[in-house]
Amino acid sequence: MTTGKIKWFNPTKGYGFIETSGDADVFLHISALQEAGIDTITEGEEVTFEIGDNRGRNTAINVKKV
Repeated sequence: MTTGKIKWFNPTKGYGFIETSGDADVFLHISALQEAGIDTITEGEEVTFEIGDNRGRNTAINVKKV
């Protein structure tokens, strides 16, 4: 599992990004939050996640709040 902080998330658009130390930001789609049962998430909140592939770019899966 990778740990990071929510850089930003726009629930209207349905996506955002997680920043990780030393690595590139990871795309976060609203479906990953829905699968995890997470209703709301705020900027700066710490999460753990795994990295999956979506159309050739890294995306967060199995997201959990810390």
